[in-house]
Amino acid sequence: MRSALYGSDRPVAPANAVELSWSAIFNDGSEHHVGDAPPAFTLHVSTPKVLQWLLDTDVYSAGEAFVRGKFEVEGDLEAAIRFKGWQPSSNLQKHVIGAVAHWTASAANYLQTTARAARNIHFHYDRSNDFYRLFLDPEMVYSCAYFRVPDLSLAEAQIAKLDHICRKLDLQPGDHFLDIGCGWGALIKRAVDHFGAVATGCTLSQAQYDYAAISLGNRASIVECDYHRLEGQYDKIASVGMFEHVGPRHASEYFRKLATLLAPGGLLLNHAIARFRGVSDDGATHFVRRYIFPGGRLSGLDLTIRAAEDNGFEVLDVENLRPHYALTCRLWRQRLEANHDAALRSVDETTYRAWRIWLAGSALSFEQGLSSVYQILLTRRGSPRKRMTREYMYS
Repeated sequence: MRSALYGSDRPVAPANAVELSWSAIFNDGSEHHVGDAPPAFTLHVSTPKVLQWLLDTDVYSAGEAFVRGKFEVEGDLEAAIRFKGWQPSSNLQKHVIGAVAHWTASAANYLQTTARAARNIHFHYDRSNDFYRLFLDPEMVYSCAYFRVPDLSLAEAQIAKLDHICRKLDLQPGDHFLDIGCGWGALIKRAVDHFGAVATGCTLSQAQYDYAAISLGNRASIVECDYHRLEGQYDKIASVGMFEHVGPRHASEYFRKLATLLAPGGLLLNHAIARFRGVSDDGATHFVRRYIFPGGRLSGLDLTIRAAEDNGFEVLDVENLRPHYALTCRLWRQRLEANHDAALRSVDETTYRAWRIWLAGSALSFEQGLSSVYQILLTRRGSPRKRMTREYMYS
């Protein structure tokens, strides 16, 4: 994936924020209720003192307490996260946690090596294929879906996203297609079976490699390697949800390498979550890097485009899919929660709770515009234009 919740600045509370109704139930059976309406969520905490700590503390400490089972949320988890975002923690707490998040990320990014990148990938993606199967669609697509209409099923929206990418790349029979960070192979499978491409995919995840290699058989080539080791040239290249693992410090070398892999006149689609200008690391950032994506760092759209242009690319198209990712994360969370017991056969309760709160927070982050996700279509500068308009993408 390929997530949000990096540097999620405090959301602006709507005018009726103070009117939100919620409850807390304590271990002795007593209850504290705020508001006149039925509660949007109920916090199950041990004592009023713990509740007060939860209201006063920073978002990282609150998230860690949830993951460790110190309290439970019944009802609308996104509403509870939104509510916590409105609560003022001390400036000292925010400063300390934000500084820790910034400096640990900066150090990790500066010291990034191929071996460290591989360890980070294994931490996230090699949990268990069975675990991911519980909340992903049948094709195991782990990136933003594409909802042509809001009521599409997750499976339908993911197929629509795969087709959208293939059409943007103008994928034709016989095109040599490369998927960098190919996940479980869904995009490669679609490119081969429905667009006639000759496909290659690479991943650093052992679990993803095994799954993709078996499911694709001899229809495509899957390699387990870092993208730096790839050779040859390809007519079309897709990188979906992989750029988040590169980070702004290494963005230039990333595009420099991709420029050597893209054949003259070829097309590159870079699909990645982006951080808006002015958004800084905070407690939510620190939580995600510790429990979900170690080593992850987001670039801004402007920095991404600058790195691409500095290495010989020109931009053909940019599309913002932010509301699509909010829907995707919400559906993933709902599916995960519906499969709680099955999830615990693959991961422990701490991991399950971390994923649950992360997916809920990510849906909220995208919905409120604290994070976004862009598809950028690029070609080598000065390449002849085969298409003069965007109409072919939607035919």
